[in-house]
Amino acid sequence: MKWTVEFTGRARKQKEKLPAKVREILYQLVREIEAAGPVRGDWPNYSKLSDGDHHCHLKKGKPTFVAVWRENKGQIRLVEVIYAGSHEKAPY
Repeated sequence: MKWTVEFTGRARKQKEKLPAKVREILYQLVREIEAAGPVRGDWPNYSKLSDGDHHCHLKKGKPTFVAVWRENKGQIRLVEVIYAGSHEKAPY
């Protein structure tokens, strides 16, 4: 069974502001989450932040771009991307 990945309104706006190369990496991450689930230990600097929250780096260097996503426990196989942007403003 596949996972469903949705973007919050804020994250949707943030992803449109990402450089094209970083945006493509984000789409790759979303495809992998849809296929294999929210735990992505094979991504750079991946970590589980708290119960159901995860993050990883999309691009290292300056600026560093990260994605933060949340598993929704009350719903079936739903992951919500809550942040996509620079490391400095990440909500963790």
